[in-house]
Amino acid sequence: MKVFNSLTGKKEDLDSIQKGKISIYVCGMTVYDDCHIGHARTFLSFDMIVRYLRSRNIKVDYIRNITDVDDKILQRAKEKNQEPSVLTDRYIERMTSDFNALGMISPDKEPRATENIQIILDLISRLIEGGYAYHEGGDVYFSVESFPEYGKLSNQKMDEILSGARIEIDKEKRNPADFVLWKKGDGNLAWDSPWGKGRPGWHIECSAMSMDALGDTFDIHAGGSDLKFPHHENEIAQSEAATGNNFAKYWMHTGPLRIDKEKMSKSLDNFLTIRDALKDYPYEVLRFFLLSSHYRSPINYSEEAVVESKAALERLYTAIHDVDISLIDELYKGVHTGQFQEAMDDDFNVPEALSVLFDLAKTINKSKENGDIEKARVLTTELINLSNSLGLLEQDPEIFLKSGVGMNESEVQVLINEREKARDAGNYSKADEIRDQLLEKNIILEDSKEGTFWRRR
Repeated sequence: MKVFNSLTGKKEDLDSIQKGKISIYVCGMTVYDDCHIGHARTFLSFDMIVRYLRSRNIKVDYIRNITDVDDKILQRAKEKNQEPSVLTDRYIERMTSDFNALGMISPDKEPRATENIQIILDLISRLIEGGYAYHEGGDVYFSVESFPEYGKLSNQKMDEILSGARIEIDKEKRNPADFVLWKKGDGNLAWDSPWGKGRPGWHIECSAMSMDALGDTFDIHAGGSDLKFPHHENEIAQSEAATGNNFAKYWMHTGPLRIDKEKMSKSLDNFLTIRDALKDYPYEVLRFFLLSSHYRSPINYSEEAVVESKAALERLYTAIHDVDISLIDELYKGVHTGQFQEAMDDDFNVPEALSVLFDLAKTINKSKENGDIEKARVLTTELINLSNSLGLLEQDPEIFLKSGVGMNESEVQVLINEREKARDAGNYSKADEIRDQLLEKNIILEDSKEGTFWRRR
């Protein structure tokens, strides 16, 4: 099995496969807003990778952190006149709901920065003691000049880094490229430290939490391509400086997502959250679309492209519709299984793997046409098994094939409003009737502190 290593710029054998165990750390959400469709692309990609590895009987230690202390969080809490912890709890709840709605599996551990302050303080102390960090004006900075290999992930030299627009200018820094490990501050989200009251920098949080969960060296560190510099570059520097060991063996990054060929931005009015996308399309359609491009490639989100994905997924569901596999005891592994695994073992080439699934669906349809029902049944188990390793074909075919027929968004909202009025009036039987009415139309309601969120089944 080969993966593309962003650190070396080439495909490499995933040597840990031989041991039957792989450790993966994915940089998670900074929880100050709802997750958008670009986040879905990244986290679904690594959800797919974990699922596939486990389908090959490989044990995966899957860690995905939560950043719940950050300047953006403090700013948003101030804007909303809320306690930061109230804000982060709210968006963690909404994030979890969104990810569950997309059919993502849960990580084995999901550490939060605020629950790991002591290990962060310990790591900063090690860096200061080793001469890699310094305390200046209440803040603690990492000295990039102390780590000669700085820039090896993003393949940049120091003069290129210093001319970059993303370097934070601070008169307290000895070098403009130095980055903060501990930031002085009082009030909300502040802790006592040997350097005064303050809070951790973003980069040190991930190093501390990943090494605490997986050890000084682990297999795969992953995230969006926008994190390569400076976040992941800084993680490498501070982690390897502190331990003297290689931090992660393989670095994997997803390609960017555009909306109608433009960068997603609230100012361009093309900002699409996961929950809004789920109002328009069933979750498996979004999964299919977001996985149908290679995880490293850019992807363009458009209504036309998602509709095409829905039609493609319907072809797979149509193939297995009305095929009874209830009495088949063992999963069949034929030539298509070998072709599928060959594609996936080549840096998780989902587009090539999907072409194998469609070829298998075509073979099932021919078997049904020829009256060879037993062959169709056996091949259907193969198609379902392979698709399940991508998180696809997990629904009842009849339910999915009917999901495109139903209510539009405004009709759904009218009934949700009626249900809310019934609940406020204490008429819970009517509220339950409306919920059941929507369920019959494949509309699932989820009630939370923030209100009612709906999605198509």
